[in-house]
Amino acid sequence: MLLTMLLRFHYDRCLAMNFNDLLALTDEAPVAMRLAPVPAHAGPKEDDPGKGGGDGKGGTETGTITKTRPKTKRPNLYRVLLLNDDYTPMEFVVLVLQDVFNKSREEAMQIMLHVHQKGVGECGVYPYEVAETKVTRVMDTARKNQHPLQCVMEKQ
Repeated sequence: MLLTMLLRFHYDRCLAMNFNDLLALTDEAPVAMRLAPVPAHAGPKEDDPGKGGGDGKGGTETGTITKTRPKTKRPNLYRVLLLNDDYTPMEFVVLVLQDVFNKSREEAMQIMLHVHQKGVGECGVYPYEVAETKVTRVMDTARKNQHPLQCVMEKQ
């Protein structure tokens, strides 16, 4: 009977308890094993002067605990620029733009023509590490293929 009642209490309250915890809830448990009562609300105590609702009844209060997070600042962005030269083939520039910057054939052609006509063209805007990696990849690819193509980055 006692075990049935304890299991019913356990089921009704949806608490994660073992047998000793259930036993501690009954009057039959030794004093050392009994659980201490826990208040059901976290508002001010009834006997605290100047706190609470002011009506003397000391009703329950609810609140939200907020955790402050430090505001993360956005990383500085850098423009990756291709510089024009008279020796690098246009098709090579298009292939580099497609490979390194994941541009479509049409976008790569537009950027390449802009670089050819204006002398410089923007390939993209990235955080420092990404921009640095892309500049290095472009320079390494150009060097391996014996082209003087230059790529630089500048803070936006």
